[in-house]
Amino acid sequence: MEMIVDFPGGARVDTHFGPYTVKTDQPPMGGGSGSAPTPFATFLASIGACAGIYVLSFLQQRNLPTDGVRLVQRAYSDPMTGMVSKIDLEIQVPEGFPERYLPALIRTADLCAVKKHLQHPPEIEVTAKAVATA
Repeated sequence: MEMIVDFPGGARVDTHFGPYTVKTDQPPMGGGSGSAPTPFATFLASIGACAGIYVLSFLQQRNLPTDGVRLVQRAYSDPMTGMVSKIDLEIQVPEGFPERYLPALIRTADLCAVKKHLQHPPEIEVTAKAVATA
């Protein structure tokens, strides 16, 4: 999959792929206007969204209600490095939700491809080259 990243102004960075554009910005204290989430916040959001689509599919396949079901994601940073050291995903269900499905919901969320890629990260190679502009 090819993605094109461009710079529409200020501290905004947009990523285009297929018919989609993911817009990011920096907060005012980082030189941006805060018009969109930061790239790192978008990265973190992809973890919960990925697990969420698996949970949603599980519920829909079993005709279980989705009302009141949500995932709460918490990221914890190492104070020495500032790097995220742990991410918790909590699947919250309403009272009365069939308890027998809770272990399966956890296994389902664990299928998330974003999570799997973090556990086995790809090699990332950065290069640069001059190209003719139109």
